[in-house]
Amino acid sequence: MNPDLRSAADSVLARLVGDPTGTARLREDQWRAIEALVAERRRALVVQRTGWGKSAVYFVATSLLRASGSGPTVIVSPLLALMRNQVEAAARAGIHARTINSSNPEEWETIQAEVAAGEVDVLLVSPERLNNPEFRDQVLPKLAAATGLLVVDEAHCISDWGHDFRPDYRRLRTMLADLPPGVPVLATTATANARVTADVAEQLGTGAGTDALVLRGPLDRESLSLGVLRLPDNAHRLAWLADHLDELPGSGIVYTLTVAAAEEVTAYLRHRGHPVASYTGRTENADRVQAEEDLLANRVKALVATSALGMGFDKPDLGFVVHLGSPSSPIAYYQQVGRAGRGVEHAEVLLMPGKDDEAIWQYFASVAFPPEELVRRTLDVLAQAGRPLSLPALEPLVDLRRTRLETMLKVLDVDGAVHRVKGGWTATGQPWTYDAERYAWVARQRAAEQQAMRDYAAGTGCRMEFLRLQLDDEEAAPCGRCDNCAGARYTADVSEAALDTARGELSRPGVELEPRKMWPTGLPAVGVELKGRIPAGELAATGRALGRLSDIGWGNRLRPMLAPQAPDQPVPDDVAQAVVSVLADWARGPGGWAAGGPQAPARPAGVVAMASRTRPQLIGSLAARISEIGRMPLLGTVEYTGEAPEFGLPSSNSAQRVRALQQSLVVPPELAQAVAAAGGPVLLVDDRSESGWTLAVAARLLRRAGAEGVYPLVLAVQQ
Repeated sequence: MNPDLRSAADSVLARLVGDPTGTARLREDQWRAIEALVAERRRALVVQRTGWGKSAVYFVATSLLRASGSGPTVIVSPLLALMRNQVEAAARAGIHARTINSSNPEEWETIQAEVAAGEVDVLLVSPERLNNPEFRDQVLPKLAAATGLLVVDEAHCISDWGHDFRPDYRRLRTMLADLPPGVPVLATTATANARVTADVAEQLGTGAGTDALVLRGPLDRESLSLGVLRLPDNAHRLAWLADHLDELPGSGIVYTLTVAAAEEVTAYLRHRGHPVASYTGRTENADRVQAEEDLLANRVKALVATSALGMGFDKPDLGFVVHLGSPSSPIAYYQQVGRAGRGVEHAEVLLMPGKDDEAIWQYFASVAFPPEELVRRTLDVLAQAGRPLSLPALEPLVDLRRTRLETMLKVLDVDGAVHRVKGGWTATGQPWTYDAERYAWVARQRAAEQQAMRDYAAGTGCRMEFLRLQLDDEEAAPCGRCDNCAGARYTADVSEAALDTARGELSRPGVELEPRKMWPTGLPAVGVELKGRIPAGELAATGRALGRLSDIGWGNRLRPMLAPQAPDQPVPDDVAQAVVSVLADWARGPGGWAAGGPQAPARPAGVVAMASRTRPQLIGSLAARISEIGRMPLLGTVEYTGEAPEFGLPSSNSAQRVRALQQSLVVPPELAQAVAAAGGPVLLVDDRSESGWTLAVAARLLRRAGAEGVYPLVLAVQQ
């Protein structure tokens, strides 16, 4: 050991943690990692629990390497929230850190100039930047040549065996291979089992000529008290939060599985007087930053968050993590609960599983890697194009939704089958094999993880030991703190007042349904001469849905009723009555036809049903009930012609769906006559809105047939 180097490292640590006495000391395992990076210039993988001090390793190593004349450290991290924390932490140690990610594009040029001038010690980069053509071709080679230390944060994302595989991370293989000899590399994660650890360590060896050093420690979190609380339904779960949130220590995070649930829970808890904020993938960046600052300063009791908050939030005194719904992976669950209790002696962790969890798991599983036929189709289209195709240009030509298409292309890019260039994507012509066995194995792994979460929630053994065993922690042992080891700390008791309010919140029907206002790009390429903004005279009005399928209120009632295997039956009375309530609120509310005033729209002059090959009884009976109760004539049905696809409409891709609808939907002559004779707007009734295009195309046909307006009304919207 080099005592002078160790002394210098401890001095940097003292500045980093704000210790004016200078007595702070690195733990031996932290020092071993720093010594490997700085003195031995090795590649290392550190698998340690959240709060162990992985960031201290790379900041101390950065300071020592920069002092010896090395180039800047490049940290690849998917965590925008953590990036903001890291920049502040680095400044305490006299380290100038900058970040390039999706939230600060206006600063990229300035930051790149600062890096080139040697003014930046640490550059934090989001993995998406690695796959940007300009960054990959112009900035990345210079970074690879000049970097003094490469850090791969959340390194389990490299491995498709990991619970949070991200194809952008695979680009790191190229960067690792291109690094000059002797440039150290550090990969860190808190959530890697033995297989993921071996996979990442193997990838770290790319181009290095030596095996990576693996430092793996025990994953127990002595501050965490884990528990599971089973409650009868979502109303009880909401009521429990309202009654007991203030009993939980400090401030914390309430995780939900969907954006809709996060927004519902936030609204309910605020109504009950709790200072909380929502944090989801739909939250604007400025609002995210404000929410983070409010939680850090304890101005809110909790952030109600989806996995958008996930790994990337650093608050040492976070007092609790509650999951309103079970994640599908025990490894992801361990990672999220690891946000709590990093700098306090005790933190509460509570899982409240819901009956709708598995339906949500199934939805997310449905966006896995596409089948071979669709992949080959995409490669053929790119090969035949003779020029780069952008995502909007490619999307109409293959039946894949844009986000899934982009993920697939990123995987193909790393595999060498396609290449991202300025202007889009091209096929390389290189041979490519569909690894069906590997994709099937990953799918089986996901199913095993789901079963493990069922076992965790139902288990009677130590919960922390269970999670540690899922991560192949050889030192796993009973914790003595969880509800199964030490007894439950919370009961299922809720007050009648909170339960009544929760039931009222969840049973309140009605969601606004925004109409499609622009035709999807690329329609002329598939033979449909529609583009740009939908003309006002062909546009649907803002409609209404009874609920979202992802809601924890009406979603639970609607999901089984609209499931693919559900029988087609007349609309149930409770659902019909709820739809009538939605109509009444719609009519009286802002912009409603009963609101009065010169700007109020006209009352519907009739009801039109959408045809359906799967639920004609449901939709027909709903339209008839609305017609009867609302005293509006039932004008007829928008029908499908013989051109309708035999196995249903494409559901993945907007342009493909619009083309199919254009070919198959028709307003029969008798309906056109009835609509024109009605002399006003019509209410268009369907069972669900998934993409909004069925309603948009049907509204266009009805408007062109003479309807003065089209008000869409559906049972469910899929969000």
